[in-house]
Amino acid sequence: MNMEDKATFNRKYWRFLWSSILIALSGCLGTVVDAIIVGHLIGEDGVSAINLTRPVVQVMFTLNMLLATGAGMLVGIELGKKNHQGVAYYFTLAMAACLVVGLVFTAGGIAIPDVVTNWLCTNEGIRPLTHDYLRVMMMGAPAYMVMWALTTMASVDGSPRLVSIAILIDNAVNLSLDIVFIKLLGWGIEGSSTATVIGHLVGIAIMGRHFHYKENHLRLTLRPATQDDFSPATLRSSLGKIINQGAPLAVACGTLALLYIACNHAVSSVQGKVGLFALAVCMNLLMIYNLFLAGVERTIQGLGSIEVGRGDNVAFHLILRKSFRFITVSMLIICIIVFVFPQSIARGFGADSEATISETASALRAFALSLALWCYIDTLMVVYKLYNYHKMSLFISLIISLMVIPVLWIVAHLFPSLLWYSYLIAYIIELILIAIIHKAAHLKFELPAKEG
Repeated sequence: MNMEDKATFNRKYWRFLWSSILIALSGCLGTVVDAIIVGHLIGEDGVSAINLTRPVVQVMFTLNMLLATGAGMLVGIELGKKNHQGVAYYFTLAMAACLVVGLVFTAGGIAIPDVVTNWLCTNEGIRPLTHDYLRVMMMGAPAYMVMWALTTMASVDGSPRLVSIAILIDNAVNLSLDIVFIKLLGWGIEGSSTATVIGHLVGIAIMGRHFHYKENHLRLTLRPATQDDFSPATLRSSLGKIINQGAPLAVACGTLALLYIACNHAVSSVQGKVGLFALAVCMNLLMIYNLFLAGVERTIQGLGSIEVGRGDNVAFHLILRKSFRFITVSMLIICIIVFVFPQSIARGFGADSEATISETASALRAFALSLALWCYIDTLMVVYKLYNYHKMSLFISLIISLMVIPVLWIVAHLFPSLLWYSYLIAYIIELILIAIIHKAAHLKFELPAKEG
């Protein structure tokens, strides 16, 4: 790669990265500011109720990762190969599958919201708020699934800037309607979830502009990439490829839903409502970390999958070096801010008692360190996947959250005062295991040599 090519590559990388971070920032701000608004307009219980519904959101996100992100990697590889028929085919399958999944959640929101609420929430005082927020959110699931599937596809297809604008407007609508629905119309916490669904619909409409671009490769077709005839066997095979690509990320997200449930129950049993509020604030801190992590991972998946399709080892290594350097600097800055201003962060989410502020500050400091390690582990999972080390990637996706659950249980029962450090202990163990397996299996970060 000569100097001119490297300069062009750098511009492309940073444009994609910052657009991806802006996309993640928009989603993060929507969630965090949503919680802040609810905290001030409804109270601490409202923040806790939203956090208690997080496992259901995580399941939706997991399925989106399985289908949309898995297909997005294949779309990137097909773009690298200049196979535009393959791009259109995988796009069609992903969007149809995401819409069907969304409709299944809608049916659940109509038929069994009480069952799901009772499963998620054991606190009688918070349960009604949890039910009201959850019911609307599940009914609006198709908007969620289609919205985030489109962000993946349009970004890989060359429109990360349009996607970031769409999500910014999505969140602006959401937050504006929060105030209108909760404060002015008196809809309570249902107003918050209604505003979120409407915001997603607006975002979908804006991203529709991508399909009018001259450079657009996303179109609807059921004609497979390598043959003219569509058949059930071809459909099964194609969905299998999508699921295989998205499985590690999806498994990681799915196990995170289990971790949310385990953590909610552990914190509730040890520290009650004060602990649940502290946990809710920490989960919003996770969203801050995730905006940088998601931006970097989206860049590695988008630009990286194209380089994998081309077989360009040098360009792919450059993407990885820049990405890990960026993560390190970002995590360091966030940790410093959290360690200096934890009480201010707690008050920002509506905490007003000294006991709640003190407990939340302790939890935030422990989580700040834990989540930094989580970012490295999660990124490694994506890297192993793109290098075609499927088993290693799947192993990381399984342990990244499942390892925390037994550690959390042991600490909660034997050392309850150290409960907030459970994540940190588990992630240190995970990094040691990854290093041992990598060395024992003689894995190398090298793409297959180019043919010819």
